[in-house]
Amino acid sequence: MQPVNRPIRASLPTTSRAYRKCYNVLEFQWNTPREKLVLIEIAPSILSADFARLAEDANAALRGGATLLHVDVMDGHFVPNITIGPPVVACLRKAVDVPLDCHLMIENPDEYIPAFADAGANWVTVHQEACVHLNRSLELIRSHGMRPGVAINPATPVQTLGEVLDIVDHVLVMSVNPGFGGQTFIASTLEKVRKLATMRNAKGVDFRIEMDGGIDLETIGAAVRAGTEIFVSGSHVFGKGDPASKVEGLLKAAQDALLQRA
Repeated sequence: MQPVNRPIRASLPTTSRAYRKCYNVLEFQWNTPREKLVLIEIAPSILSADFARLAEDANAALRGGATLLHVDVMDGHFVPNITIGPPVVACLRKAVDVPLDCHLMIENPDEYIPAFADAGANWVTVHQEACVHLNRSLELIRSHGMRPGVAINPATPVQTLGEVLDIVDHVLVMSVNPGFGGQTFIASTLEKVRKLATMRNAKGVDFRIEMDGGIDLETIGAAVRAGTEIFVSGSHVFGKGDPASKVEGLLKAAQDALLQRA
């Protein structure tokens, strides 16, 4: 297996419904019929950025090779914190041209999906635990021209997603309990990634696996080897140091882990 560093705005083969155009993405060719291409992407979480210079921080992360930006939306009810909403998404949309991955950690997400579409969100992820009618919520996201995803908390079994895996573009595995940045990675969530990869192959569906929480140089390798493809990282990228170099380091660590997995 050989890594290929794609140039900016490289068009990729249509191996994934979830994301057919990437910017500085690592590709890995496999010999198995099911997974001919593995796309590794870093999604910096702006929750940890400096909001006084959000555009600058976001673009610094993109220069390092990030391919999308993760927006953590919290309401103080579903999770014990309040963050941002559509107005910040709309401002960020003017500053960057990569997909905005909006993670709705809120109650009654259906009420807000149209507003995020209007603000310029590209991906919207809702929580299995927050949706009474999950199928309806996911279809609502797609009807507004966005890519639907579903998230599960560390204590939620992946089997609860069995009936919607054919209609999502990505599944987000929380590797911390949602609500705050800077938490410690919960290693047991790696088994969820392995189970999701098995379910994907068994069902012949095409969603991608994303992980959020405690992703840094110490944890990304194990997550890659388990089967994660999209990595949300906030505190590590936007904490101390240059965001661009932090993203570059994560991509290098992911590359090394994939070579070990081959």
